[in-house]
This record gives sequence, structure tokens and C-alpha cells, in this order.
Amino acid sequence: MPELFVQHAWIGIPVWALLYVSDYTMTIVCARMYQNGVRNKIAFEGSYELTPYFQRDIDSLRVISPRFVLALLITSIILLLIWQSLQTLAPQVFDFLLGAFISSQLSIHIRHIRNFFLFRAASTDAVRGRIEYSRPLSLQVSSIEMLSFAGMFLVLFAFTGSWFILGGAMSSLSISAKHSKLARKHISSIPAGQETIASAVAD
Repeated sequence: MPELFVQHAWIGIPVWALLYVSDYTMTIVCARMYQNGVRNKIAFEGSYELTPYFQRDIDSLRVISPRFVLALLITSIILLLIWQSLQTLAPQVFDFLLGAFISSQLSIHIRHIRNFFLFRAASTDAVRGRIEYSRPLSLQVSSIEMLSFAGMFLVLFAFTGSWFILGGAMSSLSISAKHSKLARKHISSIPAGQETIASAVAD
């Protein structure tokens, strides 16, 4: 299947684009559920969205985001140009990049599905009480999840030798490192006197 995506960019790139659109759509759906009552039981410090670039649009529940559309178009064009220039010389490069985009989206979709069903349950008595996640903890949990997906992709790569799968592993590692860095940055900005709790989260 990955070979089909690599050989035919008109299949691989639209598949990624559909996943990217689905990612944004599911983020909006879950963010709306969160704002409509879920946060009374499950609360996150700061924005529901972890990626700073999209936080303003997600917080305002903007269905059509110029930032998102721009990112979608630019990435699609870059992928197409890479495919056209490397399909004969180094097709594995496009294979790696497409795998990075598609596989990371699959990992993110798993989290969306989990949140959707958890948020639905939060509107019933199946979820009782209230819990609030600090910003550093939310970022660290996300980092660990993506690190776990990276490990899974690396195991698959060991058996398949697929550049597509390796791309998924590297993109998951990149997201994991990015969220871990954001968590540490947030902790460093915490006022004096609260470092103990923040350090426990980081550890």
C-alpha cells in the first residue's frame, strides 16, 4: 500500500490532505464538546489545543481557519514538488516524508477518537467528580503518547524496512520532542514558589 502512495502522488497526497482536514474537524468537534460542559469535569489549563499555531482558531471554534488552509496548501504543494523532482532519483525520500505526514496523522486520530468517547461519557454519570490537568502535564502526556507511537513504528520498521514506516517513527519522535520542550518552557515560566509541583510533572 505505501508503494501505491509513492508511485501515484495523486493518491498519496489527497489521502494525507483528507486526514489533515479530518484532524482539524475532529479537533473542532471535541473542542466544542469541551466548551459545552466537559470542562466542568475534565479541565485543561490554557487552550484545549496543544499546538500554539492553531490555538486561537480552535479556542474560537473557527470552522474555516485561514491558518489551517494555508498550512494545508503549502504542505501539499511541497509534497508534490518533492515527488516530481525525486520520484526517479530518490523515491525513498518522498516515501519517508509521506509516511511522516500520514502515520503521524493516524496516531493523532487515535487520540481524537479516545477524546470523543471520553467527552461523551463525561456528559453522563459515567464520569464523576472533576480533574484539572496543568499545562505542563498535558504536554508531557502528549509527549509520552507520541513517543509510544514512535516506538511502535520503529518496531514495525525493524520488520518491514519500510521508509514510509520510518517516516512515521521520526515524525512521532519530533512531535514528542516538541511537546516535551513546550512543557519545560512552560515550567520555566512558572512563578517562584510553585516549582516543586512543576518539577514533579516534568519528572
